[in-house]
Amino acid sequence: MEQRSIQDQLTTALLGQSFSSSSQDTALLDEYKRLVEGYVDIDHSIAVLSDFQANRSYIYVGSFGKYFGLSCGHIVIESAFEECIFDKVHPDDLTERHILELSYFEHQKNLLPSERQKYSTISRIRASNAEGEYCYINHRTIYLKSQPNDSVWLALCIYAPSVDLLPRPGIDGKIVNRETGESISFEQYRNYSQQVLSRREIEILNLIAKGM
Repeated sequence: MEQRSIQDQLTTALLGQSFSSSSQDTALLDEYKRLVEGYVDIDHSIAVLSDFQANRSYIYVGSFGKYFGLSCGHIVIESAFEECIFDKVHPDDLTERHILELSYFEHQKNLLPSERQKYSTISRIRASNAEGEYCYINHRTIYLKSQPNDSVWLALCIYAPSVDLLPRPGIDGKIVNRETGESISFEQYRNYSQQVLSRREIEILNLIAKGM
C-alpha cells in the first residue's frame, strides 16, 4: 500500500508536468534513441529511455537481459515506467528506489537546466533473476533532457550487474555529480523527500534505512 502510494506520487510528479512540444522533439528523441542503443551494444546492460510527455518507454536489452529472462533487442511500451522490470525488484528496494527518484526530481528543480545532466542517481537493488532468486544489481537514473519550461522530458534508467554482492540494509542510494564525483547520500537526499512524502512515508523510509 505504501509502495503504491509512493509510486503514485512519482507518477504524478513526472507525468503531471506542463509539457511544451517543439518541432525539434522528434529529431532529439531519435538522436537519444540512437545513442542509448549504441551504449547498450557496448555495455551489455539494460537501458530504459522514458518519454514523460508521451508516457512511453524504449527499452534496449543487452546480454544482461538474460538475467531477467529478456531477449536481446528493442522493446517499446506505452508507459514511462518499466513495470516489466519493477515487478522483479524486491518490494522494499523498489520503494526506496522510487523515493530516491522523487528526491532526485526535487533536487533537479534547484538546478539550472544546463547543470541537470551532470547528476544521476546510483543505487544497488535486489532483483529476481530468471530462476526467481534475488541478487544485487546496479541501477542508475539520469534525466537527459528538460524542455524550455523546465519540465523533465527524457530520462534514462540503466540496469547492470553489481560486483558488490555483500548483503546489507538499504539500497545505498545516492545522487551523484558525475562531473566532480561528489554525492548526496541518503541522509541528505531524504531532506528533499519531505517536500513530496507524507509523515508516515518518511517514517517507513527511516525504518527501511535501519534495516527493519
